Amino acid sequence: MTVTASDSVISGNAVTSAAAGCPVELDKWFPFQVPEGDVRLYCLPHAGGSASTYRAWTGRAGRAAICPVQPAGRETRLRDTPHRLMEPLVADLADAILAREGVGGHGEGRYAVYGHSLGALVGFELLREIRRRGGPDPVHFIVSGCSAPQLSSAESVRVSELSDAEIVELLRSLGGTPGWMLADPTVLRMILPPFRADFSIKENYRYEPQPPLDVPITALAATHDPRADVESVSGWRDQTTRRFEQHLFTGGHFAVLEQPNVTHAYIRAALERH
Repeated sequence: MTVTASDSVISGNAVTSAAAGCPVELDKWFPFQVPEGDVRLYCLPHAGGSASTYRAWTGRAGRAAICPVQPAGRETRLRDTPHRLMEPLVADLADAILAREGVGGHGEGRYAVYGHSLGALVGFELLREIRRRGGPDPVHFIVSGCSAPQLSSAESVRVSELSDAEIVELLRSLGGTPGWMLADPTVLRMILPPFRADFSIKENYRYEPQPPLDVPITALAATHDPRADVESVSGWRDQTTRRFEQHLFTGGHFAVLEQPNVTHAYIRAALERH
């Protein structure tokens, strides 16, 4: 589906678009058919991740209609140039979500946002961008594997500039990427460019203080996550004026993906309140 975005700030039923008059190709961003549900849950992947990360979640999160988001440069968007900076990424993604959700009752329904690791940071800035444009707030924001943005620190090593072999070792240490993929040169040629681009987004991101979101937040942390310790994840409570909850997994950076039944239970509990 292709729609044309508007460039006007919300007035009545109009919403600002960052790309006035440019077509928004929704099928690129949302490649899978979304089932019926009370709340559409947009799922944003980790660095180097893709929409298929969440495809198996369909039908397992209660009232949520799982809507995996496909960033550029991977899988169905392999020929699209991946974003390397946060601002253009969230501007383009906001165009797509606002085109789909609409305002003033013309959208498809209520929505929520989930993001893991870099996806949580992207989701946070996405909601700020939607707020800036006057778009509809989600009913809930769920984050995992990510320190609160105001606590994010600069990477000690610029991962985007590492050699291929060094990135492979990093991916192996973090888990979450099958070993056969890391051993296949053909696969590596496909997955390393978006991984580098995603880390460029993280490395160049600078948090700017703004008022907290008027959206409930649920944060999922893991006991042995080397990229987001439990205390830093708890800092998300300062980014909302609404209800905040935190839940703890036993495991590492990808515990939420390795224990999907537990993750789905927390998602169901969060969205059942709305």
